[in-house]
Amino acid sequence: MKFSHEFHESSLREYDIRGIVGETLNEADAFAIGRTFGSIIADKGGKRVAVGRDGRLSSPMLEESLIAGLVASGMDVVSIGCGPTPMLYFAAFTEETDGGIMVTGSHNPANYNGFKMLIGKKPFFGKDIINLGKRAAAGEVVPEAAGNVTRKDVSEAYVARLLQDWDGEKKLNIVWDNGNGAAGDVLGKLLEKLPGKHTVLNAKIDGNFPAHHPDPTVPKNLEQLIAAVKKQGADIGVAFDGDADRIGIVDNAGHILFGDQFLILMARDVLKEHPKATIIADVKASQVLFDEIAKAGGKPLMWKTGHSLIKSKMAETGAPLAGEMSGHIFYNDKWFGFDDALYAAVRLLGVVARGSESVAQFRESLPSVVNTPELRFDCAESRKFAVVREVAERLKAAGDKVSDTDGVRVTTEDGWWLLRASNTQAVLVARAESGSEAGLSKLKSALAGQLAASGLAPDFSGANAGH
Repeated sequence: MKFSHEFHESSLREYDIRGIVGETLNEADAFAIGRTFGSIIADKGGKRVAVGRDGRLSSPMLEESLIAGLVASGMDVVSIGCGPTPMLYFAAFTEETDGGIMVTGSHNPANYNGFKMLIGKKPFFGKDIINLGKRAAAGEVVPEAAGNVTRKDVSEAYVARLLQDWDGEKKLNIVWDNGNGAAGDVLGKLLEKLPGKHTVLNAKIDGNFPAHHPDPTVPKNLEQLIAAVKKQGADIGVAFDGDADRIGIVDNAGHILFGDQFLILMARDVLKEHPKATIIADVKASQVLFDEIAKAGGKPLMWKTGHSLIKSKMAETGAPLAGEMSGHIFYNDKWFGFDDALYAAVRLLGVVARGSESVAQFRESLPSVVNTPELRFDCAESRKFAVVREVAERLKAAGDKVSDTDGVRVTTEDGWWLLRASNTQAVLVARAESGSEAGLSKLKSALAGQLAASGLAPDFSGANAGH
């Protein structure tokens, strides 16, 4: 029977395939992904694909259909079972596979799920995903074959490799919040051997996420961790998202450190071993980060937001470290270059356990700035990129200092503001940062003026934050 499959128009995203289970994503989609992805691998002469899944209730059934599709394309599947997305990446790098697929809804609500993919050792995203959709619709797949499935537990090897780069000198008191995410079992194995006192919140993998939403970039989701850090007098709190490729940090005083703040600690440490190295961060990061990288002797590189885009830029530049505001941290120093919250935690804790100051003292030593959180404005899919282009053209015509690496980032004497189109939603994303409240007000006014000139009426309520 000839194969052909149409995906829901909303499910093919920039960095992954994602949707609401039973509405925009189902078992037929999973089979089609396996059947088509396997054909793409086969066309390149490949044969072996690693598959993993997170702890969502829908993940086992989607994984089963995905594997069936891969096997029907003649692929030999290495199934690693339930665990964090980085463990799937680890398997793809160490098991001599030609690709990898992780069934995961990441930090989305419990009724979502999706698929993150690797081809060879590189991210499969953007045009790759569009091409997969077109091939599925056209039935462009290899003749049906019969591959094999091997079940392999790589968790012990993964944990051993994580521990290999532990370099702390003193024992820390650490509170971890697994958020009922997919890292639970692996985290337990890691902490059995990682020095220090460890308290784990929400350790059990539970796809209902009963404690809180598994997204450590949202302050509300860190309230339980903050309370536990304060109660226990812990040195630091560490949180993961649903599939543990993103990390959140709370200092010993109970304050949240954002991705661009704790990346400074990591960058200073890496630059001791790699002086003058390039360190990459996304366009949403604070100017403080780029300045501190330069002060530490590194070459700061501002790049596009998106874990697949950052990974690709790291490979191109040979940068030993990169990070995003969202908590994706990428080590190419001693590690494989992919985003891994567990590995980032091991390295960050090593820095803290070798240092003389507390995490709170480090945070307080950073230059003081005021900024907005990430602001999101609804904007029609058909208009969002056009609005950013219009804003950029007006600013350039006025002679303003503009970077168009990803959207438009404008630097003035008051600080900077950013406007970019979301790759995954019908929204515009903005941020602004200044050294003073008055400066921030000016930046927000300038941003609002530009949005109004393109026919939008932005709402800035609740748009101030300090960090």
